[in-house]
Amino acid sequence: MQRTTTRDHPPVADPPAGRRRSVARTSSLRRGRSGADDHGTCRAAGATMFHVNPEPGAEIHHTDPFAVPTGQRSPARRLRGRLAAPVTLWTAPGPAGLTVSSTLVAEGEPDRLLGLIDPEADLWTAIEDAGRFAVAPLGPSHRQLADRFAGLFPSPGGLFATDAWTDTPYGPVPADAGSWAGCRLDTAREYGWALLVEATIETVEIVADTPPLLHHRGRYHQLP
Repeated sequence: MQRTTTRDHPPVADPPAGRRRSVARTSSLRRGRSGADDHGTCRAAGATMFHVNPEPGAEIHHTDPFAVPTGQRSPARRLRGRLAAPVTLWTAPGPAGLTVSSTLVAEGEPDRLLGLIDPEADLWTAIEDAGRFAVAPLGPSHRQLADRFAGLFPSPGGLFATDAWTDTPYGPVPADAGSWAGCRLDTAREYGWALLVEATIETVEIVADTPPLLHHRGRYHQLP
């Protein structure tokens, strides 16, 4: 099985203003009040960000210090923010995990799964080492879990220290997940600022029909 990876490549330089990558780039939810919004703002869930003017007589403002000026915002990023996406948790033996909002399933023989993840995330190292990973769609009750694996919420003791988990050969999955898939890594390549991961679905477990957690315009949503 041939894999195309980026491990031996030098780090990619940060893009110019207006295209600055999030810590988890286009794949995860490490930007915004509850993830990555279409403007690239950065606020941890429930937190208030303050901008301090470095000039003499500095004033504190209730604005985001990481926000890109309106005229420099990437149209593609703004468009992406307007595409509602399911929130999933990817995990791998190690264990390692990452919140991912760019997961796609392609039916066929065999069935395939694709996603965009951060090539510098611990998750990618674990996937590359193990050659397999698990993907679990998250529900409305998993908002805090999604923030934690996106780096927006504290995780004392480690990402897997809290919540209940079910061990699988592909990685831990939330014990209350309605479904999950076990995937075998096929290939991975740089795609934009992210890493496009292609995998074969080897097993699917569907336990219950649960509503999805959605990500749109930098916030979590759920179906009415």
